[in-house]
Amino acid sequence: MNELGNLKIAVFGQGKMGLPLASVFAEYGINVIGVDINQMVVDNLNNGINHITEEPGLSELVSKNVETKKYTATTDGVSAATDADIMVILVPTLIDDRGNIKLDPVYSVSEIISKGLKKGNIVITEATMPPGTTEKLIPILEKSGLKLGEFGLAHAPERTMTGTALRDIKGQYPKIIGCNDENTYQIVSKLYNLINKKGTIQMSSIKAAETVKVFEGVYRDVNIGLSNEMALWCEEHEINALEVFEAANTQPFCHFHTPGAGVGGHCIPVYPWFVINTSNEVNPRITKTARELNDYMAHHIVELTIKGLNELKKCLNGSNVLVLGLTFRGGVKEFMKSAAIPIINELNSFGANVYSYDPLCDESDFERFNSKLKTDFNGIDAIIVTSDHEEFKYLDFEKISKEVSTKLIVDGRNIINISNATENGFRVIKVGNLK
Repeated sequence: MNELGNLKIAVFGQGKMGLPLASVFAEYGINVIGVDINQMVVDNLNNGINHITEEPGLSELVSKNVETKKYTATTDGVSAATDADIMVILVPTLIDDRGNIKLDPVYSVSEIISKGLKKGNIVITEATMPPGTTEKLIPILEKSGLKLGEFGLAHAPERTMTGTALRDIKGQYPKIIGCNDENTYQIVSKLYNLINKKGTIQMSSIKAAETVKVFEGVYRDVNIGLSNEMALWCEEHEINALEVFEAANTQPFCHFHTPGAGVGGHCIPVYPWFVINTSNEVNPRITKTARELNDYMAHHIVELTIKGLNELKKCLNGSNVLVLGLTFRGGVKEFMKSAAIPIINELNSFGANVYSYDPLCDESDFERFNSKLKTDFNGIDAIIVTSDHEEFKYLDFEKISKEVSTKLIVDGRNIINISNATENGFRVIKVGNLK
């Protein structure tokens, strides 16, 4: 038993990030209470059944932790807070269509924790939030009758991705930590050093720690936006953007990303709004422009589809279009800001007959996003690739060429083997390469 083995941690939120974190803590011998509002999720977890099935290794870990009695789940957050020494908040922070930040789940959990908070407890926020949010929780937590200092407060942002969460938590990146005082940092750093082989980085303040994760997302969004903009320029000048990017990236200070149909998920397209919507004196022009440009790329995919059909003497109105991929990226069933959604909606508005296929989705998903499930290529006039699922990289174009009505592929993820497709008569249009 490790020296932290007598601690009890309550992790609020047992979703795609919260459950892996709780499971790793339990794996390392810490007593963990997983808190979630979904009774079915809680019941399944207490029976060792994992609902985040796309996370490699998590099902086995959940089952093991329940068996060793290191992990239990509950919907009773007040009871969990009362029993625990450390409370971790890892619930979603989202935005609406106008970029307005929705932090209600974080405030709600803080209210619950305040009803069980005891002297000497520590509250850690791992959810990514606008800088300054964690300290806004102090008045809520002080409803417990305690003052900050009698309990500790920290921010330690999750730095994980769905599909590699267990690996990431255990040491893909150092853990960033900002605390209200040094004593709290010593305890929190000891906790994370136990599970993270890359160690911890102490920040000067809680707000600085919050800013790290936000800036990571902004950096990626801006760089993807730059890559997309240069890809559009390459299209205008009939240059292959990927060829140029690959050569340019041999210089160590240059790192162009692969251009594509857009930026999806709960992180990269969301965090720039944390900067944009909290800026009073500074106008974050680059951040705004990148966000707008990355959202524009879905419309550009439709433009490329119209261009390709016109070249082949076809009209989008009445054409049968197959969208390959509903999820925002390959291997993960998540639809947040998926490029496929606006693409499908715009295709429908132009009168196209829209079909789609995604290996992770069922028929209800296709109906939800206004398309029809299609598992073959019969009668298709245009194929649009919007997700980088592995199977899309190895399509049998010889077979497909005998099924389609029109041989057009618009590759929104730059994953199609052009030579294989063109050998079988397809016109292939990629983002950044119209040749």
